[in-house]
Amino acid sequence: MVEMRKLLVLFMLFAAGVCRGAEKNMVIKSPDGTVETVVWFNGIVRYSVAVGGQEILTNSEAWLEIDGKKDNGAVKVTGTTSGKVEEQIESPFYRVPAFNVSYSWGRMSLSNGISVEFRVFNDGSAYRFSYDGKADDEHIVNDEIARFNFSEDYESYIPYSTNPKKPEAMAFQATYETGKLSSQPRGNLGFLPVAIDCHNERDNELKATLMESDLEAYPGMFVRTDGESLIGWFSKYPNSFNYYPWRCQKYVTSTEDYIAKYKGCRTFPWRIIALSHKDIEMPLNHLVYALASPNRIGDTSWIKPGMVAWDWWNDWGLTGVGFKAGINMDTYKYYIDFAAEYGLPYVILDEGWYAPKSGDMLQTIEEIDLPALVEYARQRNVRLILWTVFNVLDKDLEAACKKYSDMGIAGFKVDFLDRDDQEGVEMIYRIADACARHKLVLDYHGIYKPTGINRTYPNIINFESVFGMEEAKWTKHDEKDMPLYDVTFPFIRMQTGFVDFTPGGMRNATAKDFQPIYSNPLTMGTRCHQLAMYVIHDSPLTMLADSPSAYEKEPEFTRFMASIPTVWDDTKVISGKTGNYIVVARRKENVWYIGGQTNWESRDLSIDLSALGLPTTIKAEIYSDGKNADKNGSDYERSEQTISEGSLNMHLASGGGFVIKVRQ
Repeated sequence: MVEMRKLLVLFMLFAAGVCRGAEKNMVIKSPDGTVETVVWFNGIVRYSVAVGGQEILTNSEAWLEIDGKKDNGAVKVTGTTSGKVEEQIESPFYRVPAFNVSYSWGRMSLSNGISVEFRVFNDGSAYRFSYDGKADDEHIVNDEIARFNFSEDYESYIPYSTNPKKPEAMAFQATYETGKLSSQPRGNLGFLPVAIDCHNERDNELKATLMESDLEAYPGMFVRTDGESLIGWFSKYPNSFNYYPWRCQKYVTSTEDYIAKYKGCRTFPWRIIALSHKDIEMPLNHLVYALASPNRIGDTSWIKPGMVAWDWWNDWGLTGVGFKAGINMDTYKYYIDFAAEYGLPYVILDEGWYAPKSGDMLQTIEEIDLPALVEYARQRNVRLILWTVFNVLDKDLEAACKKYSDMGIAGFKVDFLDRDDQEGVEMIYRIADACARHKLVLDYHGIYKPTGINRTYPNIINFESVFGMEEAKWTKHDEKDMPLYDVTFPFIRMQTGFVDFTPGGMRNATAKDFQPIYSNPLTMGTRCHQLAMYVIHDSPLTMLADSPSAYEKEPEFTRFMASIPTVWDDTKVISGKTGNYIVVARRKENVWYIGGQTNWESRDLSIDLSALGLPTTIKAEIYSDGKNADKNGSDYERSEQTISEGSLNMHLASGGGFVIKVRQ
């Protein structure tokens, strides 16, 4: 265990507080003094956030409306306390195995039992409410006020709901709408994380990213624009449901007029304003993980991340075999043999191994003898992961966990939650806890953005909530620009946690040639653009999305791709600019992998390796865009070079990428 150390210094702020009339202010500065948050109360909690003396959030509002009480005129501040903390956090399967955090904090207690705590870090500010009450008292949260008033009409990156009729019910997969806050469509629901470009003359890459952490038994936060402000919005508590017949997927048909209910004392989720002075700092922000509840499952040694042979994206697309490919024993034995040959620890059985319409995952279809398949895989040192729908698993949770754990199944890929109301969030925790007790890993697909639950339940080793590779099967190039998204979301979405992007497509197309094809899908961009995803993404459980038949035609490339680690000892972002390009370096033991991607613009980059602690002269294995990748996206080159200058020049084709492997 990494030793936890905390230095707490308590003192009252009454004497040091700054008075604003009758209001008592808390002034909280980050440990390095660059971030300042001022908090006061005048019927609701108000605050401002300044970075380097520049106020980026001004007179912002935060409040909980509990038990229908809106008139807060009689509520008073009863006390304020503050302190400082230094802490080292273990982070298994995260982008680094452990990291240090330090922050200053202030807590304001109010006469109605509500208190608010702010924590100010060198790279952000966060707050959460708590409520003191008797253990058996029942309460409802009518609404939460979360109004982020920005000091200027800044540029923004907002992903919006894709369901215009019921915007809170969708898969949390969308590209970013960019533009001034005032130009964003008012009333539309955007989902977190949302990034705001707050740059100025002194801080020309300053960005703020809105996120949340420790979301438990409470609805997630959406945002709507209102001029220069973002306003929080929350799903109402559900009270009736129905089921989509194809997958027996549960959906909400009506709601209460409140957002949450609870008993006794509780804390509420953290609202985070993450701050970065350079774009390359954004993918390395740890605040969501740091603010989440600690590990509840204890021992994590049984959890084994790794790569996965996957069936669905390639539509069970085997060729040149002596059987009809599909959801049957011969097909899955072939996938298992492929996984064993290339050292992949897992195969996923996606939708169809049980009859989706039945909503019964305790029974397999006739074509699948699951115990026999598990044994076939075991003999080849491969384990199986089973796809299911969230509510289908939840309905028979203990029975399913026990049956499949006893059988030797490694875990579940759970899909189609498509909501984040309180009842849905509670389901996420319930499933995580049961699976942990039965030593089952989880890939949460079709889910809202990560909110740190992977710290609380480290058996969750991937999340979707990303506009991933599946979109290539039906998205036209002129509708969505995936290479642009590929070099945007690592700066924004990846701050919150893992991404189940499902990379590895082997049929790679230029912008001119791309078209959506369902059963033999293409990817937008080059082969090395795909390869770089295995280095750039935080993704402990990573798919090889294409068909074994496609991989077997190019064994050298496939072996290299399959050998890339999925969990790392160190992560650095070498260079990048949101929406343009990104270069990430990750180390496993004494080997560094450097991956780079560009948008549809070809570019030449000088890769500075000086920060990696490498010898003066090193040998590098390089996969780069081929000379003809601008016409044939699948064209790539493998080379070996000796590097003695500490830097390397790389050319990236349109939609291109590269991967460099070097040893310390």
